[in-house]
Amino acid sequence: MYRFEDLVKIMETLRSKDGCPWDRKQTYESLLPYLLEETYEYIDAVREKDYENMKEELGDILLQVVFHSRIAKEEGKFSIDDVVNEVCRKLIFRHPHVFGDRKDIKTDKDVLKAWDEFKRAEGKTRKLTLDGIPRSLPPLERAMKIQKKAARVGFDWSDSKDVIKKVKEELKEVEKEIEKGNRENLEKEIGDLLFSIVNLARHFNVSPTVALHRANEKFIERFSRMEKLAKKTGKTLSQMTVEEMDKLWETVKKEERDVSV
Repeated sequence: MYRFEDLVKIMETLRSKDGCPWDRKQTYESLLPYLLEETYEYIDAVREKDYENMKEELGDILLQVVFHSRIAKEEGKFSIDDVVNEVCRKLIFRHPHVFGDRKDIKTDKDVLKAWDEFKRAEGKTRKLTLDGIPRSLPPLERAMKIQKKAARVGFDWSDSKDVIKKVKEELKEVEKEIEKGNRENLEKEIGDLLFSIVNLARHFNVSPTVALHRANEKFIERFSRMEKLAKKTGKTLSQMTVEEMDKLWETVKKEERDVSV
């Protein structure tokens, strides 16, 4: 069995002058696409409950952490030991109810309320509430994080019915801009509509990213079955009318309902 120390040593060898030319050439920036790709592959494995693949993808993510840390060590910035030390220190400091004597923190809600207190004590507070939200976050995740931070200071709908009302209002604004034919304003209004839908998902404790992922997969499944049904008639979808494709779509949906029953 290899250990964490072996991984660190292997990466040191790969980056050495006698190591791998490709590994030696990499930088923080060149590795970013791989870090993102491995993260999304792990997310897919989790959603599919593929534990073997989860194990492999976590290893790939860990490799990226070690890779970045090795580059930093070569530049004299920090090492993997510094990374581990920092995260351990942070975990202990931010959990005084576990590692300390904070008896007033008992529930998950208490932890969230105390979170800003912990950050202030670390000197990591922002001047403004929404400062520091990474621009590189995918838009849905960033919208959710923005809304959660605003909600922490009380800027939030108290009634979910108001959120639904807001979604309907934004949809009407979109319809108005479609009628006007103003593309620039239409883009803004669609953005507002999407933002309000993320807000709706948040209020009902639904991940908009997971919800959209499932919708994507459902559409792919249905569309593929449509193509198979069309093939049985001797046609491709592109040879069919919209009405014919609609009938196939309804057939596929009916089959799903019959199976679920």
